[in-house]
Amino acid sequence: MNSQIKERVSTYFPGFIISITAGFAASFLSEHYGAPAMLFALLLGMAMGFLYEDEKIRCGVDFTGTHILRVGVALLGFRIALSDVIGLGWQTLSLVAVGVFSTIAFGILVARLFGLGTRFGGLTGGAVAICGASAAMAISAALPESKTKDKDTIFAVVGVTTLSTLAMIAYPMITAFAGLNDNAAGIFIGATIHDVAQVVGAGYSISPDAGDLATLTKLMRVALLLPVVLMFVFAFRGTSSSGKKPPILPGFLVAFVVIVVFNSFVSIPAIASETLTSFSRFCLITAIAAIGLKSNLKQVMEVGLRPVFLMVAETVWLAALVLVCLPMVG
Repeated sequence: MNSQIKERVSTYFPGFIISITAGFAASFLSEHYGAPAMLFALLLGMAMGFLYEDEKIRCGVDFTGTHILRVGVALLGFRIALSDVIGLGWQTLSLVAVGVFSTIAFGILVARLFGLGTRFGGLTGGAVAICGASAAMAISAALPESKTKDKDTIFAVVGVTTLSTLAMIAYPMITAFAGLNDNAAGIFIGATIHDVAQVVGAGYSISPDAGDLATLTKLMRVALLLPVVLMFVFAFRGTSSSGKKPPILPGFLVAFVVIVVFNSFVSIPAIASETLTSFSRFCLITAIAAIGLKSNLKQVMEVGLRPVFLMVAETVWLAALVLVCLPMVG
């Protein structure tokens, strides 16, 4: 038994330690230069892609890009407390739900019109609609394996991170131009900007009240990650290129549900919750570094302009829909 454990550790350790080192480096660069950590992790992983050609490295990188990713997704449940979500009221919840599911549907429709496929449209639409790079990683974890899965995931992460940063700058100006009060501006920011960090930055740049409401509204979108990922599990079950059917309910998704329920009904010390949330984020950063290691930069650059137009269209759709529907929230 001990020999088997040692053999597994020796098989996975080199690739895992390279991925986790890239994750630490990305976190350091993010803290010191202000750019998104996942983007740094992806770029660092892609820069070290030549290492993936070594058989001793490959197993650990594959392990990190799948299993560590799923651990990170499961621990996202510590971000969500149902009481906070319900406290915002059914009007805001309805607006957020319509925004999320219509954006995914819009992404799938436009992707099919562009010849990009349903899977790609759902992946990018979910990333834009829910919580940016984290949602892209969660949806990717739920999708069956395919030849283009890693490339599509990388593009979705890069695209949604770039658009989120641009939105953080532009959307506060849009709220001022539209004459929105702090409450309406907070809901708009929280319901439209992709990544949590950018929501916080944009919301609090308007006012403390707008920032608080933007953050809570964003958490409502994160809470919809569960039904969306479940939707993808059932929609694409049986489409794996390996011929194996994935489980009806993946283990990481069960863990996500259990954690959300636990976090909603059990009082967790703030320091513990923050530590687990930070660990979840680091798992995702490490996993995206591993996916970067597996990627072929040339293939990623060959995607063309259609995927770019798709993600911009999804972003514009969500922002326009929320802006039009805001008066109904009250």
